[in-house]
Amino acid sequence: MYSFEIRARDTNSRARVGRMTTGHGVIDTPVFMPVGTRATVKALSPEDLESSGAEVILANAYHLYLRPGHKLIGKLGGLHKFMSWKGSILTDSGGFQIYSLSPLRKIDTQGVTFRSHLDGSLHYLTPALAMEVQEALGVDIIMCLDECIPFPSDRSYTRQSAILTREWAKACKISRRNEDQALFGIVQGGMYEDLRRESALEISEIDFDGYAIGGLSVGESKEMLLEMAHAALVVLPEDRPRYVMGVGTPEDILSCVEMGVDMFDCVLPTRNARNGTLTTSEGKVVIKNARYAEDDRPLDPECGCYTCRNFSRAYLRHLFMAKEILVYRLNTIHNIYFYIQLMRRIRDSIHNNSFVQFKMEFLEKINRNGGD
Repeated sequence: MYSFEIRARDTNSRARVGRMTTGHGVIDTPVFMPVGTRATVKALSPEDLESSGAEVILANAYHLYLRPGHKLIGKLGGLHKFMSWKGSILTDSGGFQIYSLSPLRKIDTQGVTFRSHLDGSLHYLTPALAMEVQEALGVDIIMCLDECIPFPSDRSYTRQSAILTREWAKACKISRRNEDQALFGIVQGGMYEDLRRESALEISEIDFDGYAIGGLSVGESKEMLLEMAHAALVVLPEDRPRYVMGVGTPEDILSCVEMGVDMFDCVLPTRNARNGTLTTSEGKVVIKNARYAEDDRPLDPECGCYTCRNFSRAYLRHLFMAKEILVYRLNTIHNIYFYIQLMRRIRDSIHNNSFVQFKMEFLEKINRNGGD
């Protein structure tokens, strides 16, 4: 059911266009996956997502395991039916969420004991349970359980953590039961280039359907993020999709695409939308600023989303200042649409062998206009 093929390459970089096929449709890469942590992309309906052009979304197995429970979702027909989403779904196993609960968890070689952030109940998550949960959800792409470590971390701990992630990856593959779901391994290694390369090599030797680079966007500099991504990418197989987890500024996406990354996710566009920060072709717009009180222009004159086709900056500012619920939906529609269309333009530029020029012109325009 699952397949991946490279359809075009940019000869001036490592950027490539791919096509992933799952049981719920086709995903053209490079792709941005809106984050629907708890079986919903905040403020948006499935119809809003479909209208934006989204082909795949991300949900989080950790949160759905705790509430409402993977067995309940499975009983009700799986996550697609539960949330009425027709496209593909990728689930993260929860390694990052457990990392964020460091005071409430304890790791051993077999798994991680943690207390629920909801009610304090005690749980023991193993690679086998991570597979059971994601298989019950019935999604298209599932992730191995991994350990995401804090930044900074010393070399000894980082290496031991990468070894643990490797052993958990092996256990996940052995425990996997549903061959129709694509299983991705996750590269760790902290901020040490040689450990990143070593982890990438060892994870790729286990032979997964795709590969994710985890443990980034945890406080390191942009330069370090790109260096660690590159260290893994030069080792990972060319014929499988490569996914940098949690990376989401347009600038970082463009830099990673240039290195050969195929998949991205980030809460940034949805979180920023709720905070009143909009990403446009003219730079960042902070809609609460007084300059927009009488601005009758669309949010982004180059955007074709529902928000930009129907509403002015002045109206969006009014809604935001009045704390009207509608503004969260309208802002999020725009930000998600902007990201989805950015990925389409990236793919077009690769097909035209002009990605490097597109990247340069895009960044020049953003920097020239500056925004708020």
